[in-house]
Amino acid sequence: MTFKNLIGGALVAMFLVFGVGAAMHAQVGKGVIDANTATEAELTGAPHITPAIAKALIAKRTEKFFGSITELNAFLLSSGLTQAQAMETYSKIFIHVNLNTGTREEIMLIPNAGTRMVREFGEYRPWTSWAQFDKEIGKYVQAEGVAKLKPYVFIPVDLNKATDEDILSIPGAGPRMVREFKEYRPWTTKAQFDKEIGKYVKEKETERLWRFVVIK
Repeated sequence: MTFKNLIGGALVAMFLVFGVGAAMHAQVGKGVIDANTATEAELTGAPHITPAIAKALIAKRTEKFFGSITELNAFLLSSGLTQAQAMETYSKIFIHVNLNTGTREEIMLIPNAGTRMVREFGEYRPWTSWAQFDKEIGKYVQAEGVAKLKPYVFIPVDLNKATDEDILSIPGAGPRMVREFKEYRPWTTKAQFDKEIGKYVKEKETERLWRFVVIK
């Protein structure tokens, strides 16, 4: 084996050990549908969501998007679901929790989280990558447990460095937002984001997208 091959192998090993590469990206977890972007059919496909509740939910978010899972939870309880039923609903639809700012109340609504994750999610802030999440949360639960938590959370996407994949992980952010997010770099302020992205979507949608991003 040549010296070049040895160095190349060492670099690959280092990438795998330290999570350098695709695993480093900050993204939105995949596996559950965002209640702010779900279609009526997707909503009624979730446990305990009747057609009437689905229509009411869509009407509610048309006025103002659900800013947190606690807001969605309050809506579902007011619609007649018990807390146990709402937790079953979250196997399909949810409002993702920001790992860096999520409150105790939000984290407790994540299926399989509990008080242990309230403590651990807070302890390792700031979260910067999925590699970090896998490593730190993997100290307390097995890989299967980590995989069950990941769909419910997100690490804000850096507007100035995000890859296409990172941007597309944001619920409702298709190829158009990939193009616009990258076109206006460098991003420096929320006011700039509101102005430029506001050229393409309504103010309410700009605010919803802002929830998933950060400027560094």
